[in-house]
Amino acid sequence: MNTTKVNDFNEIITGRRSVRSYDPTVKISKEEMKEILTEASLAPSSVNLQPWRFLVIDSPEGKEKLAPIAKFNQSQVETSSAVIAVFADMKSDAYLDEIYSKAVEKGVMPEDVKEQQTTAISGYFKTMSYDQLKEMNLIDSGLVSMQLMLVARAHGYDTNPIGGYEKDKIADTFGMDKERYYPVMLISIGKAANPGYSSVRLDVDQITEWA
Repeated sequence: MNTTKVNDFNEIITGRRSVRSYDPTVKISKEEMKEILTEASLAPSSVNLQPWRFLVIDSPEGKEKLAPIAKFNQSQVETSSAVIAVFADMKSDAYLDEIYSKAVEKGVMPEDVKEQQTTAISGYFKTMSYDQLKEMNLIDSGLVSMQLMLVARAHGYDTNPIGGYEKDKIADTFGMDKERYYPVMLISIGKAANPGYSSVRLDVDQITEWA
């Protein structure tokens, strides 16, 4: 269990760096990784369907499989504690009744509202095209990915979001249904071997309009 958690919110935000080289001796236990993913999964999602799915690649065998399809990110793959592949579940509506029934059980949603909502949402999903569903799921999966990186920082770890890999091969490589699980990004996680580089941002007045 990592004991160097960061409690200052400003430090979590401003101290985050995209780290490409990690201390390979630092491992994240399954228990703590589950804690990180649980906290990340508190991110918001459309109608609370939580379409994100995680593949934690932390074994030597798993990294060996990943390396050929992440050719330009070998340092992250080799030295990180883990690489988390984030997918969007294109059939996340299969969990609709389970999620809303649990909400009723916990007393955060009345039964009649659950019945009303599940009927309406099921009907809406039947009218959506694949591209509409993918766009919605990518937004939600982007939200959970950013939250995951901030949660990792709060736990004292560093991350690097990776888009440069062979997305068309990752599901098959790890025995997943590529028709159902759409790859979003890889996120390497571990303890930085060096502090990483600071970066600059455009001034808020350059990126904001008021209406």
